[in-house]
Amino acid sequence: MERKAEVRRKTRETDIELYINLDGKGDYEVVTPIGFLNHMLESFAKHGRFDLKVKADGDIHVSHHHLVEDCGITLGMAFRKALGNAKGIKRYGWAIVPMDEALVIGSLDISGRGLFYHNKKTLRGKITHLDFELIWEFFKGFALEGKTTLHIKVERGYNLHHIAEACFKSFALALREAVTPVRGDIPSTKGVI
Repeated sequence: MERKAEVRRKTRETDIELYINLDGKGDYEVVTPIGFLNHMLESFAKHGRFDLKVKADGDIHVSHHHLVEDCGITLGMAFRKALGNAKGIKRYGWAIVPMDEALVIGSLDISGRGLFYHNKKTLRGKITHLDFELIWEFFKGFALEGKTTLHIKVERGYNLHHIAEACFKSFALALREAVTPVRGDIPSTKGVI
């Protein structure tokens, strides 16, 4: 079974085309008008070994918020479509990622229930032109649309670039582990995720 999906999400604020192959090699083509978002999506693909193509545009003259959040939502949509019924996956994944002085723990459960938790509501500032707190909007969009419980815990760090990159890398590694095929049925006592 091929675990690939292509999704287009178009609203009055954004237009996003996204392709993902959960069993890829980490190849990527990412084009958005937000350089740091490109960098994070490329890092996600590379370290998670997901093939990823993203073409996205939006009303960034208003704010980067809509495009960043909608990229997370669209990734969640494509992820769920590619995953199918989730038969024979590990379901759970986690990773601890250091990035220079930053240390981040990412943990997730492909549960069928979308929830996002992070412990650093006070982190503020810009990475180039991107407001750091939009990183949380991306992950929330993915978790809710991807029906995945996602926790990201920032243990330490002061450089926002390093913290954000460690967040995306821990997310990628945790997701890679969770979608890893194992023998068996749907990993739930309910029989469905």
